[in-house]
This record gives sequence, C-alpha cells and structure tokens, in this order.
Amino acid sequence: VFSKIFSHEALESYLPKIQVVIKDTLRAWSSNPESINVYHETQKLTFRMAIRVLLGFRIPDEELNRLFDVYQQFVENVFSLPVDLPFSGYRRGIRARETLQKGLEKAIQEKLQNTQGKDYADALDILIESGKEHGKELTMQELKDGTLELIFAAYATTASASTSLIMQLLKHPRVLEKLREELRSKGILHNGCICEGSLRLDNINSLHYLDCVIKEVLRLFTPISGGYRTVLQTFELDGFQIPKGWSVMYSIRDTHDTAPVFKDVDVFDPDRFGQGRSEDKDGRFHYLPFGGGVRTCLGKHLAKLFLKALAIELASTSRFELATRTFPKITLVPVVHPVDGLKVKFFGLDSNQNEILTGTDAMLGATV
Repeated sequence: VFSKIFSHEALESYLPKIQVVIKDTLRAWSSNPESINVYHETQKLTFRMAIRVLLGFRIPDEELNRLFDVYQQFVENVFSLPVDLPFSGYRRGIRARETLQKGLEKAIQEKLQNTQGKDYADALDILIESGKEHGKELTMQELKDGTLELIFAAYATTASASTSLIMQLLKHPRVLEKLREELRSKGILHNGCICEGSLRLDNINSLHYLDCVIKEVLRLFTPISGGYRTVLQTFELDGFQIPKGWSVMYSIRDTHDTAPVFKDVDVFDPDRFGQGRSEDKDGRFHYLPFGGGVRTCLGKHLAKLFLKALAIELASTSRFELATRTFPKITLVPVVHPVDGLKVKFFGLDSNQNEILTGTDAMLGATV
C-alpha cells in the first residue's frame, strides 16, 4: 500500500497541493510584523501538509489549528512513562489521542460522504481502495489508525529538516544564491518569480544542486539519531559476537560523523555530493538519513520532495534574516532542532525581488 502512496505518480499529484500549502504559509510568515519561531511554524506547516495533501481533509483553519494543538499534546506525551495517574503525561497523552481520534473520525466521515470536486487520489483514498482490492473493507478504527500513522510519519522529522534547511540558508547566503542561479538556468525562476507550470516533478528532480543542498542538510542534521533492528543471524562485529534474536540500535548520526568518505564532516558543503566528488556513492551504508535495508523510511521521497519545494519557494519568493544576535545551539532530543526554535523575520518580495512594504511601513515611508 505504502509503495502506491509514495509512488512517482502519487508524488506528481501531491506536488501542486504541497506548493499551495507552502506558498500560503510563507505569505503568512512574511505578513507577520514580528519574527517567527521557525521550528514551531514548520511543525504547523508539515501538519497542515499531512492533513490537506496526504489525507485530503477539508478542515476549516480554526478546526485545523485546534487539531494541531491536540496533536502536539499527544506527541509530547506519547513517550511518557506509562504511569496512569490523573495529572501524568501518560494520562494527558491518552486524552489527547482520544480527542484527536474523534476529530479524525469526523473528518474521515465527511470525506467518505463528499467525493465531489476531487482532482487527485490522496494517500487515504489509496489506503481505502487498497483494502477494497484485497476484499477487506477497512473499519473506522483501522482508517483512524492509518491516518494517525501517516500524520506521524510526515510531521516531526520533516519539520526538523525544514528548520535545519532554513538555518543553513541563513548561514550560507552563497548557497542560497547558487540555488537561485540554478533555478534561473533551468527556466524556473525568471524576473524574480517562478514561471507558470515550470514546477513539475521531473523538473525538480533535474535540479542537481538543489538535490545536493537537501542531501547535505540531511547528512549534517539527520532528524533522528538511529533505528532499531532484530538480529536475524548471529554475526561478529569488531571481535564481538552479536547473537540471533537480539535487538540492536544503529546510529545514523555516528555513521555520518565517522564515515571515511566524508571530508571535513562538520562543514556544511553541498558540493560534496556534486558530480566531481559524489561522496555518498562510495559504499552502501555511509549515508543513510532515512535508515537502510529493507526497512528504510517509506516516506523518504515525499520528505525530499517537500524539502525541495520549500527550498525553491524560499529561494524565489522570500527574504529572511536571523532575528537574534547569534545562531542558537542545536538539541538532538526528541529530534534535531534549535533550542530556541530559530527566530527569523521574513519579508515578502514582489516579482522583482524587492521588499513588499506592509501598510504601516508604507505610511511611515510616506511621512519621512
């Protein structure tokens, strides 16, 4: 089922919807007279993307914001110690999950009843159809569980990577300008605006420098530290015998830090993935931001597409600057993110890459 949900055809149909969600979000960020907390706002963005694009729910903004708050409460408490006391994090997580499932059930029922005006098959449509193809009508509980799983998969790690992307573009303006040059050379960016109909999946996949930038963000700031596996056959590693049946954890972050193929591992250098160097091509398991083996992350192509679409919009339609004196430190728990969330001020741009003045700014300018 998940291979269909994240197939090339499915991603092609999601792309225009992802673009709309990103454009609307950047417009809102740019119209805010204050700086924004990037990590918090990208969490909202990836949640909205999951709800509107992956699941196709037509939920009003007010209800969507309420669901987001409930979902955050659920995520914050999902790993709490299972101590079922009235004011425990575990109890708050359970209550949030129940509230969330009620909201999802309402959205699913409305979706099943209202099939008019749809121009693409979203992930939930594919999930429902797959059940029918196998002669098994999915129950409401199965649909709610599948929906929650899809939101969870699209949420925290993508928000983490989006925040890291914005921080690196702030830190490395030459990388941002090189991205713009590639967009211009491919006929995507012209006179400061994205050309109509130029952002198709094949066009985005042909942007080699953009691909290098996203790869480097995911190498240096892999959202999660590693994964768990069960040993299927006893083996030996550095003189130690690892028995069959054991649970083991592999570290993505340590692998990236110690892999001999990467030169100057602490330096943000997208060109390491360019054609001249291709540092990720030597060996199978030196570079694995989405895990490795048969249980590699199923949503990796959607995550990369989302990050690329975000980078294109940032390079094309926004000017942004750090709102604090120095860049914040990074914490690794529960996923990689800046300790202060990353405070950034966004400015809208017109088609000639000029700052758009807010009404207040324009009035002030007129009186000077």
